[in-house]
Amino acid sequence: MAMMRLRREDPRVVGTFRLHRRLGAGGMGVVYLGSDKRGQRVALKVIRPDLAEDQEFRSRFAREVSAARRIRGGCTARLVAADLDADRPWFATQYVPGPSLHDKVNEAGPLSPAQVASIGAALSEGLLAVHDAGVVHRDLKPSNILLSPKGPRIIDFGIAWATGASTLTHVGTAVGSPGFLAPEQVRGAAVTPATDIFALGATLAYACTADSPFGQGSSEVMLYRVVHEEAQLAGVPDALAPLLASCLAKDPADRPSTLSLSLRLKEIAAREAHGPSGGPLENGSGAGTGWERAERRPSDRPTGQRAEEYARQRTERRTAGTSSPRPHPSRPSAPRDSLSRPAGPASAAGKNPRKTGGRTGRRAPASRPTGRNGSRTPVRTTSGGRRPGPDRRLLRQRVIVFVVVTLLVALGIAAAQGCQGPARGLGVERPAPVAPSSGDVDGPYGVGEQNP
Repeated sequence: MAMMRLRREDPRVVGTFRLHRRLGAGGMGVVYLGSDKRGQRVALKVIRPDLAEDQEFRSRFAREVSAARRIRGGCTARLVAADLDADRPWFATQYVPGPSLHDKVNEAGPLSPAQVASIGAALSEGLLAVHDAGVVHRDLKPSNILLSPKGPRIIDFGIAWATGASTLTHVGTAVGSPGFLAPEQVRGAAVTPATDIFALGATLAYACTADSPFGQGSSEVMLYRVVHEEAQLAGVPDALAPLLASCLAKDPADRPSTLSLSLRLKEIAAREAHGPSGGPLENGSGAGTGWERAERRPSDRPTGQRAEEYARQRTERRTAGTSSPRPHPSRPSAPRDSLSRPAGPASAAGKNPRKTGGRTGRRAPASRPTGRNGSRTPVRTTSGGRRPGPDRRLLRQRVIVFVVVTLLVALGIAAAQGCQGPARGLGVERPAPVAPSSGDVDGPYGVGEQNP
C-alpha cells in the first residue's frame, strides 16, 4: 500500500494514536497509518467534516461500528478502536501489510486460475463471517482487498450496512464504486448478502482479466451497463467463468449463497492447484493460502535450446558426484606415482579409477605417504585437467643431485683425457715426459705429446 507524507491540514494525533503517513482518501474520509503507545500499527479512518455534521450518518455509523465489533474472521481487518462522538468520528482497524488486489493486478497482470480461486475462497469465508454478524460490506472491490503474507484481507467497512440501519442510498443515488456495484444498489433497493456476492464476482473477474466485467467509461455509462447489460467474461478461464457468471446475475435470488460460493471456489482451487497428473505443483509464498502459488504445468517446461541447456546442466550435476574433486591449495594430500606404484584397490571414498601415465590406477588412500611438507604440485594431464604432481622440494633435490653427478662424470672424463695413456699393468711405470720439439705433432693424448 502506497504511503504519503502528512499534509499541513492533517492531524498528528487522533485519540491515543499518533499518525505517521497517509494511506489514501475515499468518499468517506482519509485513512492514515498510526500507532499506539505499544507500537501496534493501525489503519485509522477519519470521517469527512460534511458527513460528520449529518446526524443520520452518525446514527448509522454508530450501528455499523457496533456490528463490526461482532465480526470474527481471519479474512477481515479487526476493529481496534473508534470514537463516534468526536467532532470528526473515526475508527481504527488492524493494519494489514501488503499490496491491494488492484495494485497487484495492475503491476503483474492477470492472476492464474488457481490464484483467483484461492483468493475467492478466502474472501468468501471472510464474507461469511461478515454476513453472520449482520453486516453487508456494500463496497467490495479490488482496492479494498489487501494481499497480506497470511492471505487476503477485506478492509474498509466505512459504508457497510448493518441490519436494522437506515440507508443513505436513495433512488437515483448509488454509494460505492461503479463497475462493482450490484444492480439493486444502483436502483436504490435494499441490500442483502447477495449484494456482496455480485461485487465479489466482479472483483474476481477483474483479477482474471485486469479489467472490470462491465468495461470502462463514465459513472453513468458503467451504472447503466450494470443494470441493463450482461457482464463480459470472455477473458475469464473456463474453470471460473460459469461460477462468476452466476455471481453476476441481475436477480439476487439467482446468485449463489456465500457458503455455496466458498465451497465451490475451494474445489476449483484444489483442482487447479494440481497438475493433470494429480500431483501438487511447486508452492510459492503465501503462507499456505494459495494466492501466490506458482503455476508450473508440464506444458510450461523449457523447450528447444532451454531444454538442451537444462539437460546439460543436469548431466553435469549428476556426474559431479562420481568424478574426483580437484585438489585444494590449502588441503594437502598424498602424491601419486603412477609409474612405480601398482594399481591398488579403490579408496574408501569409492572414486572411479583414472588413467595416469599410461596405466590404469586408483586414487591413493589418505594413509599413503606424502612429501616432506605434505603438499602436491598440480601437473597438467593430456586431458587438459590438473592432477597432483611430485613435491617441488623433492624435484629440486633431484635436479641438484643430477647436476652434481653430471659434473663429477665430466671431471672424471677430463682427468682421464689428461693422462698420457692407460696403464699397461700393475707396476708398469709411465715413461718420463719429453720436451716438445718442432717436429712434434698433436696426438690423441694431448697437444705436444708424442705418439707412443
